[in-house]
Amino acid sequence: MNRTRSARREKDVARPERMTPTVTAREVMLAALPALLTVLLLTLVTRPAYTKLLENDNGWSPYAYQALVQDILGYQVARLDPAQSAADLPDIRDRARSSAQNPGQFTALRKVESYGDARLETVNRLLRQDTSESVAAAGKEALLLNSQANNFGQETGGEYFKAFSDMRRALIVTAIITGLLSMLLTGRALWLWRTERERRSRREARQREALNLASHELRRPLQSLMLASDLLRHAETPEQRQHLLTLIEDSATQLASRADLTRLNDLYLDVTLKVMRTDLRPLVRRAAEAGGRVTAHVPDMPLVWPVDTNRTRQVIENLVENALKYTDGPVDLTLREQGGQPEIVVRDFGPGIPSELRERVFLPYERGPRGLTEGHGLGLSLVRRYARAHGGDVTLHTPESGPGTLVRVRFGTPLLAEQRA
Repeated sequence: MNRTRSARREKDVARPERMTPTVTAREVMLAALPALLTVLLLTLVTRPAYTKLLENDNGWSPYAYQALVQDILGYQVARLDPAQSAADLPDIRDRARSSAQNPGQFTALRKVESYGDARLETVNRLLRQDTSESVAAAGKEALLLNSQANNFGQETGGEYFKAFSDMRRALIVTAIITGLLSMLLTGRALWLWRTERERRSRREARQREALNLASHELRRPLQSLMLASDLLRHAETPEQRQHLLTLIEDSATQLASRADLTRLNDLYLDVTLKVMRTDLRPLVRRAAEAGGRVTAHVPDMPLVWPVDTNRTRQVIENLVENALKYTDGPVDLTLREQGGQPEIVVRDFGPGIPSELRERVFLPYERGPRGLTEGHGLGLSLVRRYARAHGGDVTLHTPESGPGTLVRVRFGTPLLAEQRA
């Protein structure tokens, strides 16, 4: 049923306002994504430099190798110096041997020894021999070992430089990526905010339109109700009172059918029809019952068609009211059958509507040539909406003879309508 679909559509419109747990979790994850990505990328880009430090025993120091060379060369010089006291020579020798016999102080010793043939053990062995030739050989071996340490240090320094250069570039790339991601997420948030604002604006505009249409359609039965109530005070016969009470009852019924605030969308926007097979002649005659300038023409035989009685009555009232606004002459209202379908024709003898304006006047708040009374430009918009809900349409034409405007409303098969017996 159309009312069910309309209610479902209203629920769908309101659904984005409630944050489901899944949506909440998704938004939290998106908000945390830049931070998580930054931590991940920083971990990845700093790992090579960290690994390089671990591979090189948490840092490289050449001081032990240099101190070994100094101690051995000092012992060698002391042995060759005639002025050196013999009592001090054992202390100098022990200091040189102590430096060579403590391999723990030589960082990355195995890697340094892999850079050449010099070995710390060879230095120890030569120092233990304690001859002039062995001490000199130990000095040469220590110099070679120190040279290997320098080579290792230069290569390690280059690796450190490369690792930190790579890390610097990676940090820049990380900053760019996280910055772009943050910009995208900020743009997404702004887009969602704008979309939500536009959605609310559209919803508020629809609500305003429904209220304006309701106000427009309540005016006629309210005026009839007030007029009949005033006339009832001066009624002289029971027949007059009964007639006026009937008018009051009819106006109250129309007010009730047009003022249900819980169904404004169904009444004026997403039109929901309550269809029943109805003879259209009484609806047309009612528009001319008040007398005046409106003349109704209906067929002799009943013209029965499935319509929403209240909405069809509003169509006729709006067309007649619109015709009366633009002329002080007569208005002809005709019900006839065309091609097996009913058609209502309203003819006025006013100034007419230029062809270039005929489609515009069906838009809300658009009006034709200035009439005898002011209006809001909502009547024809509502007529077209109701006509199309009945599977038909409304069109404007120029009469074949004479001035004025000819309005034709054709009825088809109502679409998605609630059926009533």
